[in-house]
Amino acid sequence: MLRSPFFYSLFFVFFLSCQKEKDIAVLQNNPEKKEAMIIRDKAILNFQDKNYNSAFYNFNKSKIQFENIKDSSNIVYNLIQMASIQQINGDYYGSNETLTEALPYIKKKDIYSAAINNLFGIAYKELVIYDEAIYYYNEALKDCTDSISRQPPLNNIAVVYIQQKKYNESIKILESILSEKILNEKVFIPNKARFIDNLGFAYFKKGLNDKGLQLMTESLELRKQIGDSYGSIESYFHLAEFYSKTDIQKSNEYAKNAYEIATKFNSVDERLKALSFLISNGSGTKYAQQYISINDSIIKIHNNFKNKFAKIKYDSKKEKEENQKLRLEKAENQLSLQEAKYQRMFFIIGIVSLFFLLLYLRKFYQNRNRIEKIKTAYDTETRIAKDIHDELANDVFNTITFTQTQPLEIQNTKETLIQKLDHIYVRVRGISRENNDIDTKANYAVNLKEMLSTYNTNETNVIINSIEKVNWDLVDEIKKVTIYRVLQELMVNMKKHSQASIVVVKFDSNGKTIFIDYTDNGKGAEKLKIIKNGLQNMENRILAIKGTITFDTEPDKGFKAKITTPK
Repeated sequence: MLRSPFFYSLFFVFFLSCQKEKDIAVLQNNPEKKEAMIIRDKAILNFQDKNYNSAFYNFNKSKIQFENIKDSSNIVYNLIQMASIQQINGDYYGSNETLTEALPYIKKKDIYSAAINNLFGIAYKELVIYDEAIYYYNEALKDCTDSISRQPPLNNIAVVYIQQKKYNESIKILESILSEKILNEKVFIPNKARFIDNLGFAYFKKGLNDKGLQLMTESLELRKQIGDSYGSIESYFHLAEFYSKTDIQKSNEYAKNAYEIATKFNSVDERLKALSFLISNGSGTKYAQQYISINDSIIKIHNNFKNKFAKIKYDSKKEKEENQKLRLEKAENQLSLQEAKYQRMFFIIGIVSLFFLLLYLRKFYQNRNRIEKIKTAYDTETRIAKDIHDELANDVFNTITFTQTQPLEIQNTKETLIQKLDHIYVRVRGISRENNDIDTKANYAVNLKEMLSTYNTNETNVIINSIEKVNWDLVDEIKKVTIYRVLQELMVNMKKHSQASIVVVKFDSNGKTIFIDYTDNGKGAEKLKIIKNGLQNMENRILAIKGTITFDTEPDKGFKAKITTPK
C-alpha cells in the first residue's frame, strides 16, 4: 500500500540518530568515504521530499560505493532505507528481497537487525500473513536494547492481534506500554496518542464500547493538541467504524475528516479507506466513482514503482559488473606486462627447481623403499623367531627328552621317534612356506589354492570355492601379495586357535571388486579379544590396499571374516 513516510518514523527516530554519530567518526577517520556519504545524504533529502525514485536510486548508488570499501554498517543502512521506500510504495515482495540482501552484512544483534526484522514484520502484516509478521516483530524485540526501541514492535504485535481477534493479548501489550512514564515527555506524546488509540480500538472490538470510545476520543483530542494531523487519520477511521452501526451520520463525518487529511498528505491508501467507509454507509455512487478512479490509478502507480525499483537495481548491478570487468581487465594488462618481464626468469628458476625436486624425490623414495625392505625383513625374522620359539623349539625339546627317557631299541619307540621327527620336518617346511616369496604371475591362483590346501588334514577339511571367478591377471601385484598373506594368517590362526573341522574360503568378483568370505566352525572367540589374537595385522594389510576386512565371531559359534578389496 502507498503509505506516508510518517508510518515508519516511530521506529527510526533512534536508528537515524545513531547512524549520524557513526558517520561523524567515519568522516574523521576515513576521508575516502566522503563521496559515498554525500550521495547517501542526498538520498535522505530526496526521501524527506517524497522524491522516492531519486531517493531509491541514490541510496542504491551509495550502497554500491560502500560495498567497494567494505563498509558493512552503511551498506545495511542504505538497504534498510531502500526497503522502507519500497514498502511506502506498496512493493512488499521487493522490500523483502532488499532486506534479505542486508542479512549477510549483520555482524551482531543491534538496532540494524531490529530494524530489518521490524520491516519484515510490516511487510508480512500488509500481505496479511499474520503469523510471519508476529514472528519477525518478536525477533525485532530480541534485538532492542531499551524500552523506547521496544515500543514500535510491541505496538505492531498488538495491532496484528486485533486483526486476529486476540483482543485480550492486544490489550495486555498496549496497557504495559502505556504504563511507562517516559511517554509523558513531549517528544513521545505522538507515540502515546497512537498507543491510546489502538488500546481504545481493541476495547471496542472486544465489546467494551464505553471504555473504547473514551480512549479513542482521548487519543483524537491529544493528536489535535499536538498538531499530529496525519496520526489523527487513524483515530477518525476507528471512530468511523465505531459509529458505523449506531450513528451513520457521525460515521460519515469521521470518514470525511479522514479523507480530507489523507488528501492533504497525498496518502492514497487512506483516501481509499475513507471512501470505502462512505460507500459502505450507503452514501451514493459519487464516492464509488471516486473510489474506482483512485484505485485504478494506485494500481498503475504500484506497478510503475515496482518496475522502476527493479530496473534501478538491475541497471546498477549491470554497471557494477561492467566496472568490475574493466578493473579486472586493467589489472590483467598490468600483470601481463610484469609477467612478460619475469617470465624467462621464472621459467629458468622453475626448471632448476624441478631438477632438484626430482633428485630429492628419487633419493626420498630410494630411502623409503630401503626402510620398508628393512622393516619387512625385520618383521619376517621376528615372525620366524616367534614360530621357532613358540612351537618348533618345544617340539625339538620334547623329542630330545623322549630319546633320553625311552629305550630306542624297542620298535614302537623307534616309530614314535620317527613320527616326532617327521612332525618337526613338516613344521620346518610350514615355516619356510609361510615366509617364502610369492609368485604373482600366471601361477598365482594355483599357488594360492595350493597354500590353502596344505591346511587340509585328517582333522580339518578345507573347502575352496570359486577361486577361478576372479581374473587374477587384472589384479595388482601388491594386492595379490596382501591377499595371499592375509589368507595365510587366517589359516595359521585357525590351525593354532580354532580347532575347526570345516573351513570354507569362497571367492567372488563383480569386475571391479574382489570379495572373499572365510568361515570355520571352530570354537570362536570374544570380539573384544580379536586384536589380541593377532588379527590386527590382517586389518592393517587390507587397509593399506584400500580394502576392508570385518570379523564376526562369538565363543563356540565359529569364526567369520569378510574381505573386500578393489582390483
